[in-house]
Amino acid sequence: MEKEKEEITIQFRKKKRHRKIIIAICVIVAAAGITAAAAGYRQYKESKADDGSKDSTTATVDMDVGKTILSSDQKEILEDIKATYNEENQSEIEQEIEEEKESGDYTEDNMLIKYNLYGTNTQSLYVYFTTDEAASVSYTVHAEEDGIDDFSADAYQGEEYQTEHEFQVLGLIPDTENTITFTIKTKDGKTTEKETTYTMGSLLGNEDTTVDATEGTSSQQLADGLYVMMGNDSENLDFMYYYDNNGVLRGEVPIIGYRSHRLLFDDDDMYYSISQTKIARVNRLGQVTKVYDTGEYNLHHDYVFDDDGNILILASDINSSSVEDMIILINKESGKVTKVLDLADLLGDYKKTCEDASDGDLDWMHINTLQWLGDGQIIISSRETSTIMKIDDLYDDPSIEYMIGSEEFWDGTGYESLLLTQNGDFTLQGGQHSVTYVEDDSLEDGQYYLYMFNNNIGFSESQPDFSWSSIGLTNDAGKGGDNSYYYRYLVDENKGTFQLEDSFAVPYSGYVSSAQDIGDNTVMDSGIAGVFGEYDSSHKLIKSFSLDIEKFIYRVYKYDFEGFYFS
Repeated sequence: MEKEKEEITIQFRKKKRHRKIIIAICVIVAAAGITAAAAGYRQYKESKADDGSKDSTTATVDMDVGKTILSSDQKEILEDIKATYNEENQSEIEQEIEEEKESGDYTEDNMLIKYNLYGTNTQSLYVYFTTDEAASVSYTVHAEEDGIDDFSADAYQGEEYQTEHEFQVLGLIPDTENTITFTIKTKDGKTTEKETTYTMGSLLGNEDTTVDATEGTSSQQLADGLYVMMGNDSENLDFMYYYDNNGVLRGEVPIIGYRSHRLLFDDDDMYYSISQTKIARVNRLGQVTKVYDTGEYNLHHDYVFDDDGNILILASDINSSSVEDMIILINKESGKVTKVLDLADLLGDYKKTCEDASDGDLDWMHINTLQWLGDGQIIISSRETSTIMKIDDLYDDPSIEYMIGSEEFWDGTGYESLLLTQNGDFTLQGGQHSVTYVEDDSLEDGQYYLYMFNNNIGFSESQPDFSWSSIGLTNDAGKGGDNSYYYRYLVDENKGTFQLEDSFAVPYSGYVSSAQDIGDNTVMDSGIAGVFGEYDSSHKLIKSFSLDIEKFIYRVYKYDFEGFYFS
């Protein structure tokens, strides 16, 4: 049967709350298509002048955003993004969509579909409909653009088969027509397909839809999931980006500024930082249900859940002359902020020996990783000292249980006795990031693994007289070094030792970067180099991706989003 097409009028609704382009799509019988000649969420990508000159209007510095110059168009987008992360605005949108659901008979032949309903993913559609029989739903996004493979997923729903279906479609391709095919399957195997089209406008940011991909020598499969790029650290607008295994952009998540650091999941929600002072809680439909404010602290680098589900955050006190040396806690229910730890209380004598950075701040620790071990125990990573520390009894009487670092560096500080003994001949980690704690049932009690991105840099602005090359760390710059490494230590608390169990070389990145074991594979992000790749269990490269970066890629972690976006 020939597909029928219906033109849809797209309206921008400019009210006090953040609004998106809204589209309602009626799916006709088995296969109905709709082409929406929509400009997208906002088409601000076009330059103001062919010669590349910037808009003459500049913005004052917004400390929560961290920008000094934005064009007038970008400032308008930023105001929309700020409105997105407003709980009241989001509640109004939720109320409107609930009223619309109740007012219509939305079935598989008449689906309720809205573009980017809550404003939290510019490459998404909200979908709602009911079926007479309980069914599962999957979808495929096909773009009318050469070289882009289809994107398919099983939509998440509370039960495998149910009669009410409400979910997000991810993966729309900007500036082209997207054909979305819904596959509806009942328990007895009856399958129905419905199809519609949607023409998406431009992205809000400047990222390419596809990134350069290079096949490695490994024949192993990439892990399922989406690579989430966090911390593009642009002078313009900031986003999280989702990339699929082909290097195709499948999600653009706007944030207010600074960067997101990782995704946390709890029950039905996802948490991520959206600025230097805010963390958002977002449900699987994209609705922002709560925004937490860190108050007089700036968050940085990392955050985790504790045993009670509250959020531990690495922080700087905005009233202090030292930075990146504190840990705060946000109560998940009340939003109350509590200072948990000032590292000066544990390492005060060492702090007195440190020098200010070139910007005038005392960045003497530069904590860049936070891992929760349970029962008040944490592991942190200090870039400035190239040291990993375990802290015990965090909430009541915190103390350093041990440190993994250079004996030469800590010699004479009074903290030498805290160092674990190094077993084996290898160069210690230098400027490490993304340290991750891993329990293993095959190990004895008191033993576990710590893996990391070993930046392999020897540099400390707060201790300029220490010679890192004396302990084998000869690289002292963000770029131009020989290699960085994946490192995995076996820690034995019973014997007070650590040893290098596994390592392999990756492109050099003196700063930022991340490591993630996922299944039998490992994802490594060499942030300064603008390269991330996935390696097999033998450390052979499966595939790598290169981006045209403005500064760096802070982190890349891969998430399967199972139980959230996907079933």
